[in-house]
Amino acid sequence: MRAVIQRVSAATVTVDNQTTGQIDKGLLVLLGVGQGDTLADLDYIYQKTVGLRVFEDADGKMNLSLADVGGQLLVVSQFTLYGDVRKGKRPGFGAAAPPEQANELYEKFVQQAKDNDIQVETGVFQADMQVSLVNDGPVTILLDSNKTF
Repeated sequence: MRAVIQRVSAATVTVDNQTTGQIDKGLLVLLGVGQGDTLADLDYIYQKTVGLRVFEDADGKMNLSLADVGGQLLVVSQFTLYGDVRKGKRPGFGAAAPPEQANELYEKFVQQAKDNDIQVETGVFQADMQVSLVNDGPVTILLDSNKTF
């Protein structure tokens, strides 16, 4: 499982000109599910995401987590995180999980956040989405449950 995490002061996702998710201070999570990903991969990415100390403390140091600042999550499914362009310029997506598996793990990620009293908003799985954000910092973190980066 892969995630691109961006610290934001605001983020919105729309589908067909309708807002489906909107947050203020928090994290935008672009979440990709790969072939063979399991609940262990999901738990790794989830725990890393909510535990990231990327928010500034009183001394201006990145030392606080999402929970510490009462931040929100905007979670957007993004299979293109598994795009492979090592053989040419057109990405191949063979490493991405099939939609049924990807949606199941995506929904479990969202539910886990809700179960932990984190305000979470979402995009629409498999929809053509437009994501707008104000990247705060900018701060962008890449996560991979296989720890390839």
